[in-house]
Amino acid sequence: MFEVPHVTSVKLRHMKAIVKLSDRLLEQAKREATRRGETLTALIEQGLPLVLASSVPQHRRKRVNLPICRAVGGVLPGVDLNDSSRLSDTMEGRP
Repeated sequence: MFEVPHVTSVKLRHMKAIVKLSDRLLEQAKREATRRGETLTALIEQGLPLVLASSVPQHRRKRVNLPICRAVGGVLPGVDLNDSSRLSDTMEGRP
């Protein structure tokens, strides 16, 4: 899968991990590994890089410039924008 050109010696380090899978997913994975004549570990090692590679954005989004409000006046006297329940009461006309 990954090529390492012109390397005379490679030390591989394997790590063990406990992964919790649903019973259904585990059975599907075992059946697929058996069908391919591979181990479950080999199936995971082949699939995980595909998932990780597909989650990398292929291109950056275009930068969006948001408009800046230039209105004057501010909030009404006594209105605290940090108090959402009081703000809701004020907007609904409740004292």
